[in-house]
Amino acid sequence: MTEVMKLPKERLYTSYFEGDSGENLEMDTESRDLWLQFVPEDHIIKGNKKDNFWEMGETGPCGPCTEIHMDLRSDEEIAKIPGRDLVNEDHPQVIELWNLVFIQFNRKANGSIESLPQKHVDTGMGLERLARVMQGKSSNYDIDLFQPILKKTEQLSNKEYKGLDGKEDIAFRVIADHIRALAFTMADGQLPSNVGAGYVVRRILRRAVRYGYSFLGLNEPFLCQLFPLLVKEMGGHYTELQKNEVMVTQVIKEEEESFYRTLEKGIGRLDELTKTGGNALDGKTAFELYDTFGFPIDLTRLILQEKGWTVNEAEFEAQLEAQKARSRKATKQSFGDWVELGENQKVEFVGYDQHQAKSKVIKWREVSENDKTLFHLVLNKTPFYPEGGGQVGDKGELMLSNGKSIKISNTKKENDLIIHTTYDNINDLDLSGEIDAIINTELREDTQRNHSATHLLHFALRKVLGNHVEQKGSLVNHKYLRFDFSHFKALTEEELLQVEKEVNDQVLSNISCNEYREISKDEAQEMGAMALFGEKYGDTVRAIKFGDSVELCGGTHVPSTGVIGTCKILSESGVASGVRRIEMLTGQAALEHFRTVETTLNGLTSLLKNKKNPIKALETLQTQQSELEKQLAKLKGTIAKQAEGELLKGTKTLENGIQFLGAEVELAPDSIKNLCFGWRKSEKNLVVVLGAKNKGKANLTVFISDDLIQDKSLKAGDIVKEVGPIIQGGGGGQPFFATAGGKAPEKLPEAIQAAETWLSQVVMA
Repeated sequence: MTEVMKLPKERLYTSYFEGDSGENLEMDTESRDLWLQFVPEDHIIKGNKKDNFWEMGETGPCGPCTEIHMDLRSDEEIAKIPGRDLVNEDHPQVIELWNLVFIQFNRKANGSIESLPQKHVDTGMGLERLARVMQGKSSNYDIDLFQPILKKTEQLSNKEYKGLDGKEDIAFRVIADHIRALAFTMADGQLPSNVGAGYVVRRILRRAVRYGYSFLGLNEPFLCQLFPLLVKEMGGHYTELQKNEVMVTQVIKEEEESFYRTLEKGIGRLDELTKTGGNALDGKTAFELYDTFGFPIDLTRLILQEKGWTVNEAEFEAQLEAQKARSRKATKQSFGDWVELGENQKVEFVGYDQHQAKSKVIKWREVSENDKTLFHLVLNKTPFYPEGGGQVGDKGELMLSNGKSIKISNTKKENDLIIHTTYDNINDLDLSGEIDAIINTELREDTQRNHSATHLLHFALRKVLGNHVEQKGSLVNHKYLRFDFSHFKALTEEELLQVEKEVNDQVLSNISCNEYREISKDEAQEMGAMALFGEKYGDTVRAIKFGDSVELCGGTHVPSTGVIGTCKILSESGVASGVRRIEMLTGQAALEHFRTVETTLNGLTSLLKNKKNPIKALETLQTQQSELEKQLAKLKGTIAKQAEGELLKGTKTLENGIQFLGAEVELAPDSIKNLCFGWRKSEKNLVVVLGAKNKGKANLTVFISDDLIQDKSLKAGDIVKEVGPIIQGGGGGQPFFATAGGKAPEKLPEAIQAAETWLSQVVMA
């Protein structure tokens, strides 16, 4: 930093951990003494646990750290306050450039700290911060890496980035930051979705769009126009950006278009709400907008302010906190410390060749998850395949030497450990002896059929649709397979049939599985092996070859394709922008599906009494039904017309001169609605409240003629809100027409009377 990049030594400061007596952690004198060889003593600063002790989380690796900071202030400012007084004080011009964490401890579940058997240094320098220093800029966003994105955003929005702290400039920075986060995350394999990490990606994208929409007037897709600039700027070093440019650009564009449609719906909903009267939106409704339409509270506030409305933000925050609490409870998990039963041994997976193995438990721990207790066990040798590459983990049992067994419900990988999960209480079991680890062979074989079928499906899709098709994710279990792939439109019926035929042709050909273990990645790719999107590979890989289909894969497979039996595509759908999904059955599950379809078809044929052509018989029935429905609608209209004349005879004049019609009727909701919409054209000075019973429920309809809405400021929704609780329900609608549903049909006469009373009082007042 000082010799190559020529940073001024007098402006650099270092920090080291001062120790913590409460944790029995010693001062990091080693770092201090090393710094003293290169840095003046008054530029070496003690740091407390908050600033100079790094922890991964409540448990896990941790250790002290030492940092390099730089003072970027003017000479005049430095003369007033020395830089050492501003290190780690959040001063915008006294910034951290480099951090070295000494990973030497492990934080246990009970809060204590133990020394790690292996220690290392985790070091990182801030690229943007160093560029800012080297380029003499006052902000990270002023450096050359951000400028093309900011300039393009200026172009698209017709606004100028001034680098200040106003809302417009903040929006520029949010967009520049978020497009980078999206680009790298999506190019690395995580696409937007409604769950897990994919949901985080979607939220980041929508936050960027919202800032552009709210503060820069960007009301059509713009992030997709910024991504190519990032590829040009950084794609040479981060080649995944170049490789996935077309796919990521398309996904971003479709996500933006989807969110703009969502915004339109939310704005439309706000427009409806603000027409119902009043000037304040309750927090519960604001939260529903947030939850349903992705409308953050600040956007709701902004739109409402333009209409002279306010929103109950305290109530919104309460709703949001309640949701977070539910989410935390649903995902709450805490780990006990590992109970070691032997020296740290290498974990060996033998499941490619064996379904059973003699083994020993290395260690185990207790885990609390969603108010349930479970246990994790690690074996020195295991045939259990750990979840990975889309394939679920094996189930089975561990047989102890004393005859007792432990049911294994799942197997996962955590770092280099294969973890076997059980809900059996193992606290009092003797786990020190040799055990038999036995997988559920039936489940494994069904799962293998589905996993091998994903390879055949991938190959078939590329053959039918083109080489742009790439796997974007999969789920493989014993019941079915789910395969996600890149393609920008729904498959036609003909394409699906062709894909299914290609897969089954490979099955019928009984192609042998050729497995290549422990080969170099270069060797595998020379064979034509496909590296799957989102998967991480080491220098040594495993390749699976079925004929011309070659893929890098760690999962388990059938010895030959004939073992799969048969394949049946169940569905094809879109799951994310530019990503389609196929669900498919194999083996016995496919045969069961065929049997179910056959039984259903036989039943329909029998009912239709036309074994030769059941489709034609059904079409005839549909035609007859359509004709009957037309006749019924005509009859309903006639009945309603007759009822209209009789009903209007029951109209009475209230003391304030308004014509009021209140009655309980035996009409369908659509007939009542047609009556009211007809009266809107023909009647004046009229309020109608009609009650009807429908399938054991109460329906209440309120109609107000337009002249009363204009002259008396009456709204049908106000009457519904007033009397809806009487029938144990509620509702709403437009000023001239509103409805309510309730659980108490016997209360309809009381509700109609209450409406008449309320109407008289309100209007007279």
